[in-house]
Amino acid sequence: MIRSALQHVRYGSTAVAFGLTAFLVFGRVAAADLPSAPVGTMNQIVVHGDSLVGNLSGDSADRTVFVYLPPSYQSAKSRRYPVLYDLHGYSLTAERWVGILKAREAIDRAIAAGNAREMIVVFPDAMSVHNGSMYSSSVSTGDWETFIAHDLVTYIDGHYRTLANRDSRGLSGHSMGGYGTFRIGMKRPDVFSVLYPMSSCCLSPRGVTPADPAVEQVKTADEEAKLQMGARTTLAASAAWAPDPQNPPFYLDLPTKAGVPDPSVIARYAANSPHAMLSQYVTSLKKYRAIQMDVGLQDTLLKDNQEMDRLLTEFSIPHSYETYEGDHVNHIPERFEQNVLPFFSQHLEFGAGK
Repeated sequence: MIRSALQHVRYGSTAVAFGLTAFLVFGRVAAADLPSAPVGTMNQIVVHGDSLVGNLSGDSADRTVFVYLPPSYQSAKSRRYPVLYDLHGYSLTAERWVGILKAREAIDRAIAAGNAREMIVVFPDAMSVHNGSMYSSSVSTGDWETFIAHDLVTYIDGHYRTLANRDSRGLSGHSMGGYGTFRIGMKRPDVFSVLYPMSSCCLSPRGVTPADPAVEQVKTADEEAKLQMGARTTLAASAAWAPDPQNPPFYLDLPTKAGVPDPSVIARYAANSPHAMLSQYVTSLKKYRAIQMDVGLQDTLLKDNQEMDRLLTEFSIPHSYETYEGDHVNHIPERFEQNVLPFFSQHLEFGAGK
């Protein structure tokens, strides 16, 4: 088992750090120094989601998914592998996310260097007409919670040689994907056993933003496409958390009416914030083998992540929390390779002799 050089798990108010070096067991060897290091493959597939059928936004229920298969997958025909499901952030597609991470190369390097073990890694596409699904359950966007935790998992287990049990499944994600990791993780400890949300967005109750009144004037997809990202997130949030099947054309309720805050919509937003949800899912979160979260010290989401750490601690939910020098995006590819992959390699169940 890979063990980190430094890991402090947070139960109380003690500062938390999780070191990612694995040289105590394997030694730190650069992948480039290894002759003819074996490489994995990245496959692009389409997975149909029954849970997304009929969504009022009109988004396709057939979703692009990228699947990384480790180097030994083609040769070790009897071997089965744990699976990491990794969720991208707002305004991204799975293709762009895999490209930003340089995912195949990053996973290959981590395995070749001995810093990660061979696993299957799955990257689903959650892009929507509003630039992101929020990984929530809504008649407007579709039931993304069930798509990730059931439709996608069932497909991967049925088409690849997986270790098809919760102890061998992990869930991670960045930004909106970090939100999805917390949200789905709270509800589905029967499916996943290890969580790693990175730089999570949307943790605290969302109020009215300065861009919201302008969103009221938008009536068509073309008009929406001209909005700045901040304004488009309002439509994404409302589609996910304040759907309204009687309110075309977008089938959602906005947080303002005639420029005045709508308390009922803001309350629906708040009910979907992990800060508010956490107390309802304490028992579920305590079922996890390991939970790690991190955020950059220059990230505008720092305070929300600090508060999530505080709440997890307050409810005695075992977890690790790390901050680092960086903003919301500038160190994410290297942290995926050097932090996320080793963490799941340490905590997932790989089966006897693997």
